[in-house]
Amino acid sequence: MATDHIRYDVLVREALREVLRRVLADAAEHGLPGDHHFFITFVSTADGVKLSPRLLAQYPEEMTVILQHQFWDLVVTEDRFEVGLSFGGIPERLVIPFSAIKSFSDPSAPFGLQFDTADDLPESADENPEAALPATSALPAPAKEATDERAKPTEGAEVVRLDRFRKK
Repeated sequence: MATDHIRYDVLVREALREVLRRVLADAAEHGLPGDHHFFITFVSTADGVKLSPRLLAQYPEEMTVILQHQFWDLVVTEDRFEVGLSFGGIPERLVIPFSAIKSFSDPSAPFGLQFDTADDLPESADENPEAALPATSALPAPAKEATDERAKPTEGAEVVRLDRFRKK
């Protein structure tokens, strides 16, 4: 197998993370247009992630948040985003580096991205070319009728639906 000295996997991963950064920056500046909303899954123990001890105890491996109706103070920088969300009626401030994100989807588009985290990839394709995984993949998000299926908890993670905390 030929050695990839250019590291296309890294270039693609960086380009797709930039798509995510730009989408979040636009939402921070202008709000979410139409029915757009985002499911973002991240590694809760990754370097730079800041969660309260309560949330970290509840989601020790990974966590999925939904940015839809009730979030505030969305701030996007080159390497991370910060957002205010309420969990069980308790407001929390989350700091999430883009390098910690495992997946992003917008079911209304439908659009989705899957990312390998830094822990999933070898340092260099030279070390173990057979083990090198694709850096990212763009996936269509599930159709609207399948959204509820995607929102079901998976092993090690639970989707937190903001509707659960809304007063009716």
